[in-house]
Amino acid sequence: MPPKFLYTREEILRAALEVIREKGASGLTARALAARLGCSVKPIFGLFRNMEEVRQETIRAAGALYRERAARETAEHRYPPYKAAGMAYIRFAREERELFKLLYMRDRTGEDVQEDENTEELLALIRQSTGLDRETARLFHLEMWAYVHGIAAMIATGYLDWDMALISRSLTDCYTGLKTRFSGENGDGQSR
Repeated sequence: MPPKFLYTREEILRAALEVIREKGASGLTARALAARLGCSVKPIFGLFRNMEEVRQETIRAAGALYRERAARETAEHRYPPYKAAGMAYIRFAREERELFKLLYMRDRTGEDVQEDENTEELLALIRQSTGLDRETARLFHLEMWAYVHGIAAMIATGYLDWDMALISRSLTDCYTGLKTRFSGENGDGQSR
């Protein structure tokens, strides 16, 4: 008969998220996780092959938490949908600093980094509001998202402490500037 585990994988992952919230990503060790759970490391390694698997599954769990929060931000309709995506990203950086750093500020060398699954949806929103072609909308999004990520990273690291009203105004200013710039270009970066 297989052994009965004290904890489920989900409970261990929730505890791993808590460890990261308290100690940062580097603080997620087998010993710290076991201490959080109040057990030895044996239950952890009964359900996971090693700490790298725990780490990868914790990243997935943090990503799911972010997507849930982003969907909620969009559903609240406080901002237009494209802006809501940026506001959600920055709000996550403010409210979940260590999880944000785990997801978006870790070394990605060697990872198969792909565009976010909702990039096409965001590009469609830009195209709808600006009339830009897909490739120009993609460049618009990359420039806008670099600005959004910069604000989020500065908030996550404590460099900035902007309130959400200032962030909202700043995103509007950047979006308006990019929209003006790109609407005056022929799609290849050259002015008409």
